[in-house]
Order: sequence, then C-alpha cells, then structure tokens
Amino acid sequence: MSALFSPIKLRGLTLKNRLVVSPMCQYSADDGVATDWHFTHINNLSLSGAAMFCIEATHVEAIGRITPGCLGLYSDACEAALKQILTSVRKHSSTAIAMQLAHAGRKASSARPWDGGQLIPQSEGGWQTVAPSALPHKEGEAAPLALDAAGLKRIREAFVDSAKRAARLGIDAIELHGAHGYLMHQFLSPISNKRTDEYGGSLENRMRFPLEIYDAVRAVFPHDRPVGMRVSSTDWVEGGWDLAQTITFANVLKARGVDWIDASSGGVSPLQKIPLGPGYQVQFAEAIKRETGLPTIAVGLITEGKHAEEIVTSGKADMVALARGMLYDPRWGWHAAAEVGGEVEAPPQYWRSQPSTQKALFGKTTFGAR
Repeated sequence: MSALFSPIKLRGLTLKNRLVVSPMCQYSADDGVATDWHFTHINNLSLSGAAMFCIEATHVEAIGRITPGCLGLYSDACEAALKQILTSVRKHSSTAIAMQLAHAGRKASSARPWDGGQLIPQSEGGWQTVAPSALPHKEGEAAPLALDAAGLKRIREAFVDSAKRAARLGIDAIELHGAHGYLMHQFLSPISNKRTDEYGGSLENRMRFPLEIYDAVRAVFPHDRPVGMRVSSTDWVEGGWDLAQTITFANVLKARGVDWIDASSGGVSPLQKIPLGPGYQVQFAEAIKRETGLPTIAVGLITEGKHAEEIVTSGKADMVALARGMLYDPRWGWHAAAEVGGEVEAPPQYWRSQPSTQKALFGKTTFGAR
C-alpha cells in the first residue's frame, strides 16, 4: 500500500492522503477580493488528487498584502467572493480546503512578479509598510515603520478577524505564514528584528509576537479544525534564523497544540545563498519531526511521485506539498497515484479518463452506455 496515499488525521480532519497543494500567490485579486481567476484556479486544483488544497497567502489587512493584487480576508467583500468560490468547489470536490493567513510586513507594497517584483514607492501607488524594526528589506529601499504597541494590537486583532471569517466560510484548516521573510518571520529573525523591548533580542522575545498571533487565532478557530505554521527553517545567512531556533519555536508551538509544521526556508534577506536541488528542504522537515514529534510537511522542488512516496515511507515527513509542480500538472496527484500504486478520488465526469492499465486508480467506478 502506498504511504503517500494513506490517510492522516489532524484534529477532527481526516485527510485521505498525504498530498497537499501548497498555497501559491496568484497576484490577481482586486483590493484583496478574489476574482474569476481564483474561481478557475481553486476549482481546478481542488481536483488534483491532493487531499488538501491550501488557498494562497490571504492577508489580514490591506497594508499587509505583498502586492496590490494579493488576496485578502479583511472585508465583507473579500469574504463574499471566497464564499461563492468555495460553494462551487464543495459541489464537485471532497478535498479539504485550508487557508494560509499572512501579513507581509516590510515585504509588502511590492509590484507583481511579472512587473518586476520591486518595492512600489508611495508616490507611485504603494503604501507605507510596517515591520518589527525600521530596517528596509533591501539596501536603498524606503524603510518600514517600526510597529508600536497599537500596531501590534491592530495586527493581532486583524488575524483574529480573518480567522473568524475563515471559520464562517467553512475553511477546514488554517496555516499561519511564519516564513519567507514576511511579518512573523521578520520578528523571528535577528536579521530583521533589532527591537530592544519585549519583542526583540533573545529568542524568547523574538518568538513572542508570532506566538501571540498563533494563540489568538487558535482561540477563535473551531477547536476540531487544525491550525499549522509554515516556517523558514533557516535564513541561509550566517547569524540569522536557523534550524536550531526553528526546532525550539516548533516545540513551543507543540506545547500550545499546533497541528503541523510546514518546513520551508529563506526569504528574509537578499544575501541568502540557497543550494537548490530536488527536495533540498526535506532535511528540515525530517529534523523538526525527529526533534519534536510534530507532523511535518516537506516542500521544495519535489516533482516526482516516487520521490514524494519515499519521503513519507522513510518517515522524513508526514505530508508532501507541491506548488509549481501542481501548476504545471494540475492532475499531479492522479499521476503520482498511478505511479506508486495509490488511489485518488475523481469526479464521475472524469472517470472515463482512467488509463486501461489503472482500473483501480479512482476506486470503485462504473461507466455504462446504451
């Protein structure tokens, strides 16, 4: 039996396999509101064969968006647009729908990647960003404002509001975005956090604000629905956030009831040097799982079904998440199941696509004609 296509239980949520569609920014929202593009994108990938689809980084306030096109859940209009999409998804797919709640901090007010991805000045339609400290992400950029007590309170409450909206929408799980150089990661990393108050300096202090956000979200999201955390396991910069600190953070989250750690890396500094290669981040998921016992998600240039199967079979991680691989092949889960001997759900409209050599791929099916 395939390990990748075996079930896993996270609180009250049982996933039929260990495959996840990673949250992937689409940069196609209108003032945070999902559009027709999201309708097509989410409906399409909810049929990928993965047991869970995670909606892209969904920002808790307008100035927390990475780009002007990034998704939000900070208004009634944002909520209404996602409700329409999710209603459609639920008609045709039993895939669990998660959402990644996020705030970009000093990496906000950026142009869309296909427009260069650089900081948009306020004079050209950008906005004033905020961060733990008044340090720009890149040399020569305008500095963010260092968050004061009122700003920290506003952002905590914004995460709570978005989590309540997600619960109303019927979102099955939440992943908090503590990675890739965005706000929570900015607090964790000594590269971006130079505060001298209770939110800076020691590891305990740097963890404080992300933990406050986790606690606040966990308190308002239904108890039987899981909440996980995506982390950057290392900054790939000497003197920055590293795996040892990540493991400490994960153990503190474990004591608070976190349901998984999604182990990514990098993003807080343009000085990072990342040794890219297939599965280059699996080592982090493996180490976190070994040292904490928490369920982990492995990510990073995993493109082959047999590779994903090996990661789960060997116990390096409990789940595997794909991003670009799913964009390139929206039925990646089907093809992986065929490759490693798994079974996936498919809507009856697609049953006749089952290869003649894979008669059990979609489980028990019938398809007759006169």
